[in-house]
Amino acid sequence: MITHFLLKLRILPRWIIILIDIAVVGCATYLAYLLRFNFEVKELENFNYHLGMGVNMLASLLALLVTRSYAGIVRYTGIQDMLRVFNTLVITHVTTCVVNLVYHYNYNKNLIPYSVILIAFLASFLLLLQYRLLIKNVFSYYRGSTMSKIRVLVFGAGQLGMVTKQVIDGTDGSKYRVVGFVEDDIRKVGKNIHGTPIYSGQELNSLLDLLSVKELIIAVKDLSVDRKNEIVDICLEQDVKVRTVPQADDWVKGELSLNQIKEINIEDLLGRESIQLDNMAVCDQLQNKRVCITGAAGSIGSELVRQVIQYRPEQLIVIDQAESALYEIERELGNNDNIEFLVADVTNEGRIDDIFSHYKPEIIFHAAAYKHVPLMEKNPSEAVLCNVIGTRNLADFAVKHHVSKFVMISTDKAVNPTNVMGCSKRIAEIYVRSLNNHLKQLDRTTATSFVTTRFGNVLGSNGSVIPFFQKQISQGGPVTVTHPEITRYFMTITEACQLVLEAGAMGKGGEIFIFDMGKSIKIVDLAKKMIQLSGLALNKDIEIVYTGLRQGEKLYEELLASKENTISTHHSKIMIAKVLEYDYDEIKKNTEDLHQAALDRKDNFEIVAIMKRIVPEFKSNSSPYQVLDNSSSVA
Repeated sequence: MITHFLLKLRILPRWIIILIDIAVVGCATYLAYLLRFNFEVKELENFNYHLGMGVNMLASLLALLVTRSYAGIVRYTGIQDMLRVFNTLVITHVTTCVVNLVYHYNYNKNLIPYSVILIAFLASFLLLLQYRLLIKNVFSYYRGSTMSKIRVLVFGAGQLGMVTKQVIDGTDGSKYRVVGFVEDDIRKVGKNIHGTPIYSGQELNSLLDLLSVKELIIAVKDLSVDRKNEIVDICLEQDVKVRTVPQADDWVKGELSLNQIKEINIEDLLGRESIQLDNMAVCDQLQNKRVCITGAAGSIGSELVRQVIQYRPEQLIVIDQAESALYEIERELGNNDNIEFLVADVTNEGRIDDIFSHYKPEIIFHAAAYKHVPLMEKNPSEAVLCNVIGTRNLADFAVKHHVSKFVMISTDKAVNPTNVMGCSKRIAEIYVRSLNNHLKQLDRTTATSFVTTRFGNVLGSNGSVIPFFQKQISQGGPVTVTHPEITRYFMTITEACQLVLEAGAMGKGGEIFIFDMGKSIKIVDLAKKMIQLSGLALNKDIEIVYTGLRQGEKLYEELLASKENTISTHHSKIMIAKVLEYDYDEIKKNTEDLHQAALDRKDNFEIVAIMKRIVPEFKSNSSPYQVLDNSSSVA
């Protein structure tokens, strides 16, 4: 009966709280009189204790109305509520002292002994505090002990972990009950927080079963990715869901709520430790400069826009041919007089020339490109026009209009390419690097510096395997993987763009910077973990189906990351690739031939043959163009 009443009880009217608080102050005052006179009730009559109690209770009412300490919900009492109670009592007893002074002035005696006022203050504070905590604990006990509650462990007994428990316990209608904290810090193990024990992180595997845990919430600010993966693997083995608390900066209106504690996603497990940037160098490069970003509506381009704008450039010229996507980024950034949104195609020479002539960019980040391997394998002319000729147009006009620095964003697929897309990006790399060297030979000291950055797959980018798998899982499967042994490197969009800015700042011209992509990941393992994180069972709820390598697809991506093929830089995650030198006049002639073949669009094999002639290491894989991979055919 009591349990049912407490579970259904909502919030008491405030006037009831006021009456209870005044009654508590009255009781505390009476107790103070008794303590002062050693429980001699007759002595109380001599000091007119009825009038003294009435004055203190009336002062309490006035103080309550001033401080509004009755406004807090008693069963959610926290430190702020305690401070309000303390302030209320200070005002109450200061008011009583003032009345006492006035009374003494008129009647030459005290209305209330000051010793009684002091004792009443202390007793009132203890009683008001205790009855609030009692109500809080009663509600917590009855609501937390119901069998329908989901038993939860909170990983992390720091400030974030305590806030998480408070949110769970304090949310009306919460279906969770925190049964313990888990900590890797052995100094906290064995202690408790508000009666909730802290266990060792090394015992997590046994704790999940011992405490019948159904969910684990990670509430640690800087938990390493390796440790996070280890925790998730343990939980998935025991069919325990894993949730995570967002960083305090991401809390809605600065407060955490139960709805913000989300299920952990695969991006959280593939991310890496935060990187340290030379922000001063990046700031010096971008601040008060006119910066142009091509492909600015794409995954990489749009994140570059977001990051560059933070360095307060004089003007940001945002270019993309995708009208709708460009409109979305314009809406996101809002009205900003320093940003120009331009719909333009990098293959349109006249349009690019006009833009550079009018806006006079000083720094260019070139992210515009076609990147989908199977599509470009079927449409090599478009890969050439966008990735090669588009890059050549931008590079040539950068030189013509005295652009200071040109940063091209390439791909790991340009290394020993096995597909048209990768080869087109390699040719673009060759062109800008040879153009840079050509300008140096001409002793053009004020000429454009060309820098190339090269990295692998980006988490969450358009066409990434992760959203593709997520869609398949949401539709009930199957999840399709091309090959059981296929692996890929992954990097977050934010990290990739940070490294692009850093490499752009450190580049002097002619470098091809490659990024430390960490460990390669088996795509099938990625698919399995995504299925498990969705709460589904592999081969029971969802199956994995192998479809075979697509045209031009590699089993393993290459980054030329070995010490023999790279030169280290001051940044541990950025290296410079050692690559062959190409003669500028020769590559210029070859790109003209390639351009003409792409414009004619007569024979895809003719286009690819020219690409193989320019890049001899281009060997097609799972593609009809494999017939060209001998010297006589290419010749």
